[in-house]
Amino acid sequence: MWHFNKEKPGLFRSNIFRITAALSSLFILIQFIGPRVTRPVVTHPLVASPEVTGILKRACYDCHSNETRKNLWTELAPFSWVIAEDVQEARSRFDFSTFDTLSKAQQQGFIWEMVNMVLDEKMPLPGYSKVHPESGLTSRDISVLKAYAVSLNPAVYHDSLAILDARRQRAADKERPVDLPVSANGVAYSSIKDYQHWQVISTTNRFDNNRSIRVIYGNDIAAEAVRTNHIKPWPEGSIIVKVVWDIIEEKNGDILPGRFNNVQMMIKDSHQFKQSEGWGFAKFTGEGLVPYGKDASFNAACFNCHKAASEYGYVFNIPLPDGENMAVNH
Repeated sequence: MWHFNKEKPGLFRSNIFRITAALSSLFILIQFIGPRVTRPVVTHPLVASPEVTGILKRACYDCHSNETRKNLWTELAPFSWVIAEDVQEARSRFDFSTFDTLSKAQQQGFIWEMVNMVLDEKMPLPGYSKVHPESGLTSRDISVLKAYAVSLNPAVYHDSLAILDARRQRAADKERPVDLPVSANGVAYSSIKDYQHWQVISTTNRFDNNRSIRVIYGNDIAAEAVRTNHIKPWPEGSIIVKVVWDIIEEKNGDILPGRFNNVQMMIKDSHQFKQSEGWGFAKFTGEGLVPYGKDASFNAACFNCHKAASEYGYVFNIPLPDGENMAVNH
């Protein structure tokens, strides 16, 4: 015969109370620990028209500025921990609160990258848009941002002196010294010194900077990968080079190649560049082939941009088989 212990219901309620009290205490305790969303004083903000800044504040500033809006989730742990880490990472990539400290070229580059992310529907992040539906961008909003990007690089017309200067530079390029530069991440210009004899893979442009000529070359390994569509992943040893020349634009519409601007490269070496899916990046600018980046950390910044082309081995603007869409730098 079974006997029911009348003390058990009381013991059960006691245990529930203790567990609830412990969880409540833990919940209160975690409010005082962990990362917090900081809001440093804004000293060098982006200066643009009210229409442009209004769009950016609505869609971007919560993560990409020091003006993150307060709400329940930004202040309540553990949700605030996740938000704080996301905001910190977003600011490290692009911070509108320090925009005015950047050079004109950097400002143009960041705005161009931002608009590309919007056009590719990578930003605003889908999860953020669900919580903040007001952050969604209309076609007019995107047109305004594209026009702003273009305005950062107005057209400049040139005369015959620019043509002579470009010829002088090309002649000097033939006398380039043997001592060639090396990027901070170890990528050497010497690995692409004969790129002019490589296969041309594609040409490209930028909607905000149509005053340059851009040609993409590939070494034998990269060219074969494109021909056979073996780019997921690209084979080891692939090297892709994009060369940029300024355009000499005459008022009558004639366009000529001008001064050498820069050469950008990607080299596939999974052993050396494990953190960026095997890709090492480099950029050498001007007649002196000045390497981009003060230290090797710039490689991560380059890779962050190329993540938008992850479906194509992290490479933009390559010809693909019929029926496939190309990942394009707009």
